[in-house]
Amino acid sequence: MENLGRLGFSEEQADLLEVATNFCRDKSPIDKVRKLIESDSGFNPEVWKDIVGLGWLRIAIPEEYGGVGLSLGEAAPVMEQLGRFMLASPFLSTTLAAQAVLAGGTEEQKQHLLPKIVEGAIATLALTEDSGDWDLSQISARAEKDGDEIVLSGKKLFVCDAVSAHWFIVSVSMDHKPALVLVDRKQLPEGALRRETIIDETKRSYALTLDGIRVNVSAMFDPHKVRSALSHIHLTANLLAAAEMVGATQAVIDYTIDYLTTRKQFGRLIGSYQALKHPTVDAFMGYEQARSHLYSAAHCFNEQGTGEVATRMAKAEADKALSYAADRSIQFHGGFGFTYDCDAQLYRRRAIWHASQFGDAAYHRKKLAELLL
Repeated sequence: MENLGRLGFSEEQADLLEVATNFCRDKSPIDKVRKLIESDSGFNPEVWKDIVGLGWLRIAIPEEYGGVGLSLGEAAPVMEQLGRFMLASPFLSTTLAAQAVLAGGTEEQKQHLLPKIVEGAIATLALTEDSGDWDLSQISARAEKDGDEIVLSGKKLFVCDAVSAHWFIVSVSMDHKPALVLVDRKQLPEGALRRETIIDETKRSYALTLDGIRVNVSAMFDPHKVRSALSHIHLTANLLAAAEMVGATQAVIDYTIDYLTTRKQFGRLIGSYQALKHPTVDAFMGYEQARSHLYSAAHCFNEQGTGEVATRMAKAEADKALSYAADRSIQFHGGFGFTYDCDAQLYRRRAIWHASQFGDAAYHRKKLAELLL
């Protein structure tokens, strides 16, 4: 905690970390995580109500819209513990949608949506397309004006928590420029959503067909803010993903150490062998580095230039740390490590999923080279 203090670890962050740790530990033991994999929504609605009651959706929303007016930095410890205990919920999707509204929505949209979000209404983003381009301004989906309505066409992928969402914030190309439009769930035609099979089975992702969806022109976000909003969404998603991955890294290291200190081979605890000791230390060092980068990014997220650099570093380090720690855990568990029953594979799947969303480590290192050199 003292080391994090030099990075601006606030009193609010410390309080949220303690509450989130206790809550997630109590609500999300691994047997419940595995049970929810078989459910349709992927999360427990009662636990979601508890999360809403704790006020976590209010953290990064201004007081004038029903929030508490803290920063995204205070959302980081919550996301970290959600990742550590793999507590499934639409918290990430809804938080990203709320940030999209704050960054690009009209005042009327903010007044309408944000108070409902802090009360637990679920929202999500529909930004990714077949190309998988992490540049969110590269959009194939179309929007055309027809009188007082906007007609949408195209398809979106990786729309998280879509089956539970009240609203979708969709990126489209309109008049050859990026645009964002708000779509109410009631406006989706039958069959518009199709569940996708993804690597991380604890999450829910859907393909969304936009063809024929009509919305009023008032559903369009502020056209002057779209590009800045897309940039904000991109960085916010990477900050919170880094937090979730850092928490998962701690969990898989703990899981590995528990095995190394109980499993015996040739009359000795396998954790006493240097071939397993050294990689475990390397995994822990990677975790500490990733966590330091995370809270550095959380501290300076709103600083122009510096915030982007720190956030991209945090995502790259978190990607590397979780991938390595989970991979070593699978290997150290021997034959059992390659079975579905070994929990280490859940964390490896989580690492692969986040690498596919909003940029992997190599992508962010490339962007950092452009920013720093």
